[in-house]
Formats: sequence, structure tokens, C-alpha cells
Amino acid sequence: MPSGESSPATNLDVNRHLAQFRQMCRIREFEKAAIKAANERLVLGAIHPSIGQEAIAVGVCSNLRRDDIILSTHRGHGHTMAKGADALAMMRELFGRAGGYSQGKGGSMHIADFSVGMLGANGVVAANINIAAGAAHAIRLKGEDRVVVCFFGDGAINRGPFLEGLNWAGVFRLPILFVCEDNGFAATTRTHAMTAGDGPAARAEALGIKAEIVDGNDLFAVDAAARELIGIVRKGTPRFLLARTYRLTGHTSADTAPYRPQEEVAERWLNDPIDNCRGVLERAGVAAAELAAIARGAEDEMRQAYEMARDSAWPARELAYADVQDVGDPREVAF
Repeated sequence: MPSGESSPATNLDVNRHLAQFRQMCRIREFEKAAIKAANERLVLGAIHPSIGQEAIAVGVCSNLRRDDIILSTHRGHGHTMAKGADALAMMRELFGRAGGYSQGKGGSMHIADFSVGMLGANGVVAANINIAAGAAHAIRLKGEDRVVVCFFGDGAINRGPFLEGLNWAGVFRLPILFVCEDNGFAATTRTHAMTAGDGPAARAEALGIKAEIVDGNDLFAVDAAARELIGIVRKGTPRFLLARTYRLTGHTSADTAPYRPQEEVAERWLNDPIDNCRGVLERAGVAAAELAAIARGAEDEMRQAYEMARDSAWPARELAYADVQDVGDPREVAF
């Protein structure tokens, strides 16, 4: 079946879902290249891969406009790419090179691209929730029809900004979709072991924000849920999406995850969201060769991004203090 046609058997928009499949493959390959670079000490600092969680980023961001806003986490490469950020600029930022989004000063956990509505990743767990609420409140005050999507993990629900941000959104009926990527772990600890009550969705409902629970490894389920919820949010009603998934790697690229059984990880790989999407598309009539070509294209793209970032120049020395905010004179003599 040509990729631009819908499948009458499954009623899928095959062209749309092929684009989503391509984006998931791109995110996966970016993460693999980032891990390689970290292992080779070309990237310093922590890399938090989102391998296994790609369907959430792509399924949600596919339903956003360019001028809509997202806020991300320390595990934010996938969200950033799904919103339309440039992979090479991201890779250069990881490498600390000129041409990165912050000229190499921010690194993995602080990538932002305002031109596509990505207000920034955030290395402080749950801190992005209040920033997202502030952005949504600004949209409401200005009378715009934009929306804000705030991504965070299940560990974030045990920190203060979760209560503050959701409460503020509920009180002022802000145009914000809270997306909890429930991968079962808060860093290296199983989240259920440190979470009282019935979890993220119940807490959102307690604050008057209706929640929907979805299989975060099912692109098609995430896509459908996000489309419906974003439509509601755009009319000025906050909503909460709990997407259950699994982090297929350790917490960081250096984490071998000895705290979880390898049998568990192997079983979870059988529910890989990219493989799941590939299977649905093949059953809808897309040739396996076409899907394989898309996957190879993503691999080639990210290999080139890796090589170009590796070979890029370091930022100029005279830019060391550029964009650095300080009270007073930002010169060494001021300290």
C-alpha cells in the first residue's frame, strides 16, 4: 500500500503514523548516539536516555501547533525533537560545541528552542511544572488559544511543585496538559515504594483536574488521547494524562541498573513502542522494507549529527560570559 493512503482495514491515517514512526526512530537513534558519545567521554555530565518512552513524546507533540509550548525534564531529548528542534543543534549542545542551542553552555538537561515552543528541559525534578503553569497563565491573560504541555516523570509527583502547579492550574482553569510519564522508577527507586495513595491520576483528580490513563507504549493510544485532551485544554480546561511506560535503559547512560532484574528488562523489551508501531503499520499494509528504510535513514541522520558535532569548533573564549546574568559587573574583577 502506498504510504499516503489510509488503511480501510484499520482506519489508520497511514501517512500520519509513518511520520510518527520516523520521529520515534529518530529519537531512538539520537539517544543511542548520545550514549555512545558519553561512553567515549565526548559528552561530559549526565545523559538521561528516553529509550522506551518515545511513543509518549511523539504521540503528544504530534497534536501540537508550532506556537504551542512544552516544558521538559532531565529526560527531555525526545520531547525536544518531537516538538521540532534541530537534531544537529541538540547534538552540538551535548558536545559543548559552537552551534549548540546554548552555544554548548547548557548541555543535555537544559536544551531550549523558543522558535518551536520548547521553553526548556530542566534538571530539577518537578521544577518545570510551576514554570509551565506560569506560561499557561500568561496565555490565559493574553486571551490566546495556545496550549502548554508539561512533561514529567512519576517521581515528580512527590515534590512540592506538583501540588502547587496543579492547584494553580485548577483554580485559574489554565490551558495546560500535564503529562506524567510513569516509567515505574524515580531514578533508581521503584516509585510505588515511596508514593502514598493511589498515585498520579488520583492526585490530579483530587485537585479537580480530570485524568486519563493510557498505555504509553502504544503510539496510537497516546495519539488519540492527546488529540482529545489537547482539544479540551485549548478551550481553557486543564487536563492530566498518565502514560504508563518503562525506561529500557538505566537512569543515566552510566547506570547499568543493577536494581532491577534482567528478566524484567528483557520482558519489557518485548513491548518496545517502536516495534509495536512497526507491527501495526505492517498489518495495515506498509511494506517491511519501507519501515526498515525509515529506520536506516534515522540511523544515518544521527550518525552524521554525531560526527558533525564531534568535529565542530569549541565556542569562542570571548563568549564565555555572554548570556550570563549577574548582579553587577560580570567580569572577574567584580568577584
